[in-house]
Amino acid sequence: MSEWRALAYRAARPLLFAFEPERIHRLTLTGLRTAGTNPLGRGLAGFASGTRHEPATAATLLGLPFRNRVGVGAGFDKDAVALRGWEALGLGFIETGTVTPLAQGGNPRPRLFRLPADEALINRMGFNNAGAAALARNVMLARRHLPAGFVVGVNIGRGAATPPDQATADYVAAFRLIAPVADYVAINLSSPNTPGLRDMQQPDRVRALLAALRAAGMEEAANRPLLVKLAPDLEPDAFASLVSIVAEDADGLIVSNTTVARDGLASAQREEAGGLSGRPLRDRMLEAVSVARALMGRPKVIVASGGIGSAEDAAAAYAAGADLVQLWTGLVYRGPGLIGEAVAVRPDWPLIPFPAI
Repeated sequence: MSEWRALAYRAARPLLFAFEPERIHRLTLTGLRTAGTNPLGRGLAGFASGTRHEPATAATLLGLPFRNRVGVGAGFDKDAVALRGWEALGLGFIETGTVTPLAQGGNPRPRLFRLPADEALINRMGFNNAGAAALARNVMLARRHLPAGFVVGVNIGRGAATPPDQATADYVAAFRLIAPVADYVAINLSSPNTPGLRDMQQPDRVRALLAALRAAGMEEAANRPLLVKLAPDLEPDAFASLVSIVAEDADGLIVSNTTVARDGLASAQREEAGGLSGRPLRDRMLEAVSVARALMGRPKVIVASGGIGSAEDAAAAYAAGADLVQLWTGLVYRGPGLIGEAVAVRPDWPLIPFPAI
């Protein structure tokens, strides 16, 4: 049946790719939002993804029950408008955002590009979102319809107009708004599309930011697990230093965000500015997961994000040391059937060994 789903999506993909990428993205979210609110739509979503919630794939991580270990990464549903649809697809969790304290329009269009020959995307969206209050409202309204075991994380960032020396205040402001409704909070320090954001990836700044967010959580009686999302372009020593800080001061790590590297790409759109995601990011992600797991003991959580486009990729991420995996660009190229394939992978199933890179 998984083969049938793959063939069906492959047949439909040329039609979908005839649309401008950001437009089809919006249409996808609209369709998911609608599907999640009625029995027929939910049934069709589950059939399209082919998910099974097997006890072997369930886990308790970050103090939260995950019905399975497969989620969607930040950036797909920035404003949490389609939570019920994502749940109907059979995912174990979703990470919404990146959200900023105030609404912002993001960078000028076009800002999202397909690279079919590379099974990749380049985006320079720039944290376009409706603001933290709007996201919090959407999560709150959806909560009563979401089952136990479907986890909602929220990814927070700095506003584009916020001066770098006020970045911590921006993160804290977003945190205060979303923490009451979030299951966990992810801290985005690594998008290449907000000028100066990656400068936050300095040890002293990361420590100070985590301390400020912990303090805000205590004040709001909303202590939430904190995860830090890092770039794949850090030098090895810098990456190791930040992983050590996460091990001490946070609850987990997400690796990795999009890359600014363009090695070995074949698509004509490869020179577009922005962050690259998809298949070319896979080996970088696996290497980062492997290094991070060697540096961090459990129960610290590692989320593998980037380049997962098959069951084999999910298995490789687990073999490298990941606890959870996130899909994004793989869904664009493989369709919803990828969810069922990834959910069926057990963490103790090292289908292929982690490659030496």
